[in-house]
Amino acid sequence: MAQENGCTTTEESGFQVVMVQGEVDLSWSQKLRKAILDALGKSQPVAVDLSKVSYIDSSGIAALVEGFQSARGKGQHFSLVAVSQPVIAVLELARLDRVFPIFPSLEQAAQS
Repeated sequence: MAQENGCTTTEESGFQVVMVQGEVDLSWSQKLRKAILDALGKSQPVAVDLSKVSYIDSSGIAALVEGFQSARGKGQHFSLVAVSQPVIAVLELARLDRVFPIFPSLEQAAQS
């Protein structure tokens, strides 16, 4: 059974948590971009949970980078949490693992 692609935003521990799942590619990376920017609009720290992402392409990475830059411009906390192995591999390849604040869990992001 194929995993459903999508993202949902919830409020948890004072964070806007964008939970992403499935394969992030050009067909729906704009939805991810919008979810991240909408979450940033709520003036809370934003954490993007990537634990259920099985694949991410450059358009998905671009959505994450745009969110990170937007947050930095507003002085807002932005982090990636519970990043899946396929996503970490892409981030490391692009050396973005050194750019994004990455945490194993939301709890650890909250403590930073």
